[in-house]
Order: sequence, then structure tokens, then C-alpha cells
Amino acid sequence: MHKNWHGSNAKIGVLGGGQLGRMLLQSAIDFNLQLHFLDADPNAPCALIGHSFTCGSITDFDTVYAFGKDKDLLTVEIENVSIEALEQLEKEGVLVYPQPAVLRVIKDKGTQKQFYFDHQLPTAPFHLVENRVEASRVPAPFVHKMRTGGYDGKGVQVIKNESDKINCFDEPSVVETLIPFVKELSVIVARNASGETKAFPVVECEFNPEANLVEFLFSPAEISREIEEQAEQLAIQVIEKLNMVGILAVELFLTADKLLLINEIAPRPHNSGHHTIECNVSSQFEQHLRSILNWPLGDTSIIRAGAMLNILGEKGYTGIAKYEGLEIVMALPETHVHLYGKQATKPFRKMGHLTITGATINAVREKVEVIKNSLKVVS
Repeated sequence: MHKNWHGSNAKIGVLGGGQLGRMLLQSAIDFNLQLHFLDADPNAPCALIGHSFTCGSITDFDTVYAFGKDKDLLTVEIENVSIEALEQLEKEGVLVYPQPAVLRVIKDKGTQKQFYFDHQLPTAPFHLVENRVEASRVPAPFVHKMRTGGYDGKGVQVIKNESDKINCFDEPSVVETLIPFVKELSVIVARNASGETKAFPVVECEFNPEANLVEFLFSPAEISREIEEQAEQLAIQVIEKLNMVGILAVELFLTADKLLLINEIAPRPHNSGHHTIECNVSSQFEQHLRSILNWPLGDTSIIRAGAMLNILGEKGYTGIAKYEGLEIVMALPETHVHLYGKQATKPFRKMGHLTITGATINAVREKVEVIKNSLKVVS
């Protein structure tokens, strides 16, 4: 720990002030770290609780540059930022983790897929198209992904047949072979500037098909020890080949013939790591701070089996959020509520999450069945 990062000794800036920033700040308080946030939403979850909050666009060069020039270190909670401004700040001596070069690879799904191909990392076959016409020439079925701008399942279409092609994006995108996977897995891995790496145990994700985002996950994943080791080593390979400093979520498909394929990666704390707050010795948020500050990485061991359920806005409701069933859920043993401080709800908006812990994964699954429809966000 060559630099004293604690208290007012250093200014750490975060691009984005959403729920990831909020949970990062909760971990930062334990280390007496001061976080400064930039977000375009004046009512962002971090607006009232950061050491300082600047309202402005994280994609605008001048805004990001002005925000970052007096900071010692900058990090992100979303990839869609002005990479050009971060590159300039890095040239001027500001530490930026994850590095702008890494963000440039990951922000564009086409560049990301090409990176896997160039480094012999296993992924679904793909090719790049410029518009809807080019995509429509590809025989169905396939997965169609916008190269930039997608998040939380937006910007992804599963094209099952010829009639679905009307939903193809009319912009630069990735056409990817539809993989008949048996499980969707995720590994959170961290690397500090000294090159130390650590992976969290693999989790198993279950998606909401309508919203196309993770509805809940289970930790540990119900997979063999061999697959677990392969997944963790693959995640470490990815972060090392990127030469990345920070925390990386590596989403994987497991096929019926026991192959692991990389789906996508995210260079920040991730939805598939929220359970680590209660379930692991160190949380993903603590680990992110340890990695970008070049501190020793924390213990990733599981303390308790667990599940994470996203609390999503109900269909048909837009407006000031109301939480139905909150007290019912709070009365249940080993159930932990995290609300993100978002004033307004809309269909499928992430409003919070629940973590349910138990002695075994089977015990946790039984609790999930009881709880999963108990809490609703309406307006």
C-alpha cells in the first residue's frame, strides 16, 4: 500500500452513480475511502450519499475530463463512458481502472468477440454485419446483438425463424450462432496492478425470458468440480489476456457436451456478484476496491449458500415506486433486502435485489420458491 488512499488523502472518482456505485460506496466506507460520483440523473442512487456528486453526462468528453482532472483515480460502474476523455486523463497521470484500452475492447461487442477469437478463447461462432439487410441474409436461428449501446438485455434479439427477422437491428451488430446450452454460468474475477488474480466461485444464472436479464442466481452452481475449475481458470485467462486491473464478470454457456463458451464480459461489479455481500468472505465491491487500489485481494470463499433475486418493476406500472409485500419478505429468516434508492419504477427496471441464504443450495432453492412472488414493485 504505497499510497495512502484513506479519508481525504485521495480523491477517487466513479463514472456512474447507480446501484453499483451505491453498493461500492457502502464497501468504501469500511476503508474510510471517499468516492466522488458523476451521473446525468440528478436523482441517481448515489446523488445524496457520495462524498460529492456531479450531475453531468458520463459520455461527454468535456464533462468527464473536467470531472476527472483533479482525481487521483477513476473507475466506472458502466462501460458506456467517454473513453477518449479517460485516455486523455490517463496520459496526464490520473490512474484509470479498468484501463481505457480495456473499456474500448469490451464496450463494442464486435471488438469483444474478435478479442476472444484472436486469443483462442472459446466463444460461439459469429460474424459482423452492418445493417438489417445483411443480418437478414443469415439463416435462422441466431442471436443478434447491437455492437454498442445495449445493457440489461436491451440490444439483444433471439431470431428463431424467418419471420423473427423483422426484429433485426438496422445498425452495426454481431450475428452469433444460437448455442443450445444446458446452464448459464458466471464467474467474477479480479486482478490488481501487481498481477494477483482471484476468482469467486461459479454461480448459476436463470434468466427472465421476457426482460432478457438475470432474474435470479444460485451460489454455488450445481456443476462438477472439474467444470468449476475450468470456468475459474477461463475467467482468469480472460482478465490476464486483457491485462486488466479491476473486477470482471465473465458470463459463460455450458453445453450438453461439457464445453464452456464465453458469452459476454463486463469490466465492473456485476449483477451476478451481488450475493457476495452476504455469501462470501469478501464481496465483489470490496474486491473491486482492493484491485483498483492495488491492495491484496480478499478471500473469495463461500460462507453460506445463497440465491440472489432481482427486484424488478412490475409490468404495467410506471411512476413513484411502491413496494408490496416488503414486510412479509423482511420477516423471513436469512432474507436480506437491498433497495437501490430509485424513486420511479417502470416495467422490468432493476429496483433492488434480495439475497436468500441457507445451509445448502437445496435449502436455498426451497426458500426461493416461497419468496419469489412475494415482493412486487408497483406505482
